[in-house]
Amino acid sequence: MRAAVLGSPIAHSLSPVLHGAAYAALGLDGWTYSVIECDEAGLPGFIASCDARWAGLSLTMPLKRAVLPLLDRTEPLAADVGGANTVIFADGERRGYNTDVPGMVTALAEAGVSAPASATILGAGATACATLAALRAIGLTTAVVHARDQARAGDLLAAADRLGVAVELRPFGSQVRAGDLLISTVPAGAADFYTERALAGSPRPTAVLDVVYSPWPTPLAQAGARSGAAVISGFDLLLHQAARQVELMTGIEPAPVSAMRAAGHSELSRRTRLAATPH
Repeated sequence: MRAAVLGSPIAHSLSPVLHGAAYAALGLDGWTYSVIECDEAGLPGFIASCDARWAGLSLTMPLKRAVLPLLDRTEPLAADVGGANTVIFADGERRGYNTDVPGMVTALAEAGVSAPASATILGAGATACATLAALRAIGLTTAVVHARDQARAGDLLAAADRLGVAVELRPFGSQVRAGDLLISTVPAGAADFYTERALAGSPRPTAVLDVVYSPWPTPLAQAGARSGAAVISGFDLLLHQAARQVELMTGIEPAPVSAMRAAGHSELSRRTRLAATPH
């Protein structure tokens, strides 16, 4: 059976390592998982070309929203979030799921974050929409969102309305509230100045999740650790959302999370060594 991760850019993806480790641990010798560069324009044609040899697809930016009109069936969670990061081919149908949400809930729970008093999200894109759903799952019905461009936050506000989560939009760079769970959903480097503005003084967040996993630790994560906050890596989110994808694609539960974690850490260490090697 075949599976793949699609996106643009996608060459950096760690997903093949995680899924490949899962297949090996599960003894799925005939399964392959590849990396395919694909933008929004190319997505309809690619999905149409997937035959019975395909088990499923993992989708990253910018495809999570673009895939929705191409699906035969979409789980309610993915519809509410406004994005599917997983497509399963089954019984002649294309079925869409969002595993970012349960992946984030599990990653937070592993770090002991299960019932935060309040939360602040940095960024207002597709990952921020999934974050709203994860916050709802752990009992929060309100969130502050620091948007880099508030005029482009329409999709987030629509998702918040579907999810029943009240959102307060603030300018990017605003002070983070005391005791918050702080979740950064922006690309590497975009949240660096929060290390001073949000974490250098008092009050400070009680927990910090940065969806970036390489390079790690990010300046935000380092500052969070220094301030005594619980720190959750983007790798933990990636790992647990991938584990759920493996379960959906293979029909085997539970996914071999320990084997996937070990393979992912090994590959990240290899990449760090390679980046440090003079060329």
